[in-house]
Amino acid sequence: MRFLKRAITISAAALTLAGLTACGAVGNAANCVEANTEATKIMSDYSKSMTNLGTNPDEMQKAMEKSAQETSDKLKTLAGKYDGELAEALNEAAGLFDTLKSDPTSTDAMAKVQSFSTKIQSACS
Repeated sequence: MRFLKRAITISAAALTLAGLTACGAVGNAANCVEANTEATKIMSDYSKSMTNLGTNPDEMQKAMEKSAQETSDKLKTLAGKYDGELAEALNEAAGLFDTLKSDPTSTDAMAKVQSFSTKIQSACS
């Protein structure tokens, strides 16, 4: 379980870093900065919740599911504030956390981190 917590924390950190580096275009700069600030906070909150998990496997599972659901919901709400590629990228990230909610050990969900990062960069350039 320690490996799982570390993998989830690393993935959340990677998403946060992607958000911080994604917005360089002048036209989308305001939307991207605002979206990335909010997304970074959401990802940071998720990462913190993963580091605070206990050692009881049943409690851990419930806490991971709850954190993934909350993170997904927050990202969907954030995506609703934007249009086009930026909203699509945020909804894709929400889908990633939906996957983690039902299968916290999903290697497929972890592999999608790079795809999400690429979409955010594309939307903001």
